[in-house]
Amino acid sequence: MSTAERTWDGPSAPARLDLLRQAKSIAIVGASDKPSRASYFVATYLQSSTRYKVYFVNPVVKEILGQPTYASLADLPERPDIVDVFRKHDDLPGVLAEAIAAGAKTLWLQLGSWHEDVARDAEAAGLDVVMDRCVKIEHARFHGGLHLAGFDTGVISSKRQVLA
Repeated sequence: MSTAERTWDGPSAPARLDLLRQAKSIAIVGASDKPSRASYFVATYLQSSTRYKVYFVNPVVKEILGQPTYASLADLPERPDIVDVFRKHDDLPGVLAEAIAAGAKTLWLQLGSWHEDVARDAEAAGLDVVMDRCVKIEHARFHGGLHLAGFDTGVISSKRQVLA
């Protein structure tokens, strides 16, 4: 779906910041134990650079980054504040159903993930929704940490910088 066809409006930057500030736990659905996957990179950042309790949901893998994984959101020991989703488009309605049943507060679809029907259904069920945004990038942006991933060095130049 191209951005021109998008009709759903997501929360503003201040609203996204509030969602991240209020959250205490994040469940990563579709978490991977492969370092080359985006979910692994996000998991590493969330574990090392935030205060969140991070849960990994993957029915196949037993452990990620030294933590046990859970087969589904229903198996988590607590209600997740944010469900961060790394799953293919056709899986999103099922993930939403699990998130609602688990009592999640926010459904967060990662970069490249957009499903307007799921967003509307989630909002109708009382969840906040963020789509096509990365939790790691948003958190880092709001907390001055984008340089950790090389996104923002604070230097605007076309010349290579010499590091001291």
